[in-house]
Amino acid sequence: MSRRASGPTEGAVELRGIVKRFPGVLANDDVDFSVARGEVHALLGENGAGKTTLMSILSGAYRPDAGTVSVGGAAMSFKSPKQAIEAGIGMVHQHFRLVQPLSVAENVLLGAPSSFRLAGNATEDRVAELAEAYGIRVNPSAKIWQLSVGEQQRVEILKALFREARVLILDEPTAVLTPQEATHLFSIMRKIASEGRAVIFISHKLDEVMAVADRVTVLRAGRRVATLAIGDSDKSELAKLMVGREVMFRVARGDHEPGAPHLTVDGLAATGDLGLPALRDVTLEVRAGEILGVAGVAGNGQRELTEVIAGLRPATSGTVAIGDRDLSASAPAERIAAGLGYVPEDRLGTGLIPSLGCIDNVMLKRTDEF
Repeated sequence: MSRRASGPTEGAVELRGIVKRFPGVLANDDVDFSVARGEVHALLGENGAGKTTLMSILSGAYRPDAGTVSVGGAAMSFKSPKQAIEAGIGMVHQHFRLVQPLSVAENVLLGAPSSFRLAGNATEDRVAELAEAYGIRVNPSAKIWQLSVGEQQRVEILKALFREARVLILDEPTAVLTPQEATHLFSIMRKIASEGRAVIFISHKLDEVMAVADRVTVLRAGRRVATLAIGDSDKSELAKLMVGREVMFRVARGDHEPGAPHLTVDGLAATGDLGLPALRDVTLEVRAGEILGVAGVAGNGQRELTEVIAGLRPATSGTVAIGDRDLSASAPAERIAAGLGYVPEDRLGTGLIPSLGCIDNVMLKRTDEF
């Protein structure tokens, strides 16, 4: 992936003196931030550093308590995301804004300004053109519920491209992606930047920032602590700027022998959401004291495997045992009682109830105790 050539470039976005307060929290404290056309600019910081808040101001979701926002040299005062979209700002949120029963093309069109509305099958044709031009592998007629999380993210990017966004904000985009999908995403980002658009990449993953960004701005505790060209920095310096101290990147693994199997999967087979085979003769075991990784490009059965193990999807053959207990025919509650924990890939959609508080969500699987 080639980076932008150095030298003066027209500004795409400029934020000056941004302040944003929430009850008991100063999320952004006099932050300056600017992005040039044709660059990928990383916004780096720990969780809670104020990255998403700052970009929510740029995308019209929040209004700043102080400070100014300029887009393409023009002063802006967004009162809504709609106004930001009309000004050429597109944001791909960490938690996607998609309607599951609708198709890819219908979601791309949903909420778009009237000037972008097309008749008949023209929307699907335009989405297909954009997908091909940017190497975005997704079927415009597919329903959102049929897509993997990585594919749903591509739909969000297509929404921004369809609306001709000149500034694309990606909020922690690799959090739900495999390494291969992340690499593909970076190529899409570079393609978008090569056309003279600006790409803002919110992250706390140093390797990814070093791989794709031209410049990086570091936030810590709501304040901007540095803006650097990637070539003028390294992982150690960025990590120190993020947390305010030296960071050790390598942690020695202890020498130990794994114990008896805690989870055993034998000859597992299952179908996917479309009724097609998703798992064929999968056999594995996880022993006490070890971490087992399951790798693969999205859509190759990883989600179905975890759902079968958790009891959320029926197996067509094979067994699942926890310890010495065969729980193949057991409900999820029995598996939880046997010591199984499950964190789904779609944390917001199927892992949590956003309208409830932290304590209520934590207690959802223990309601029978009260």
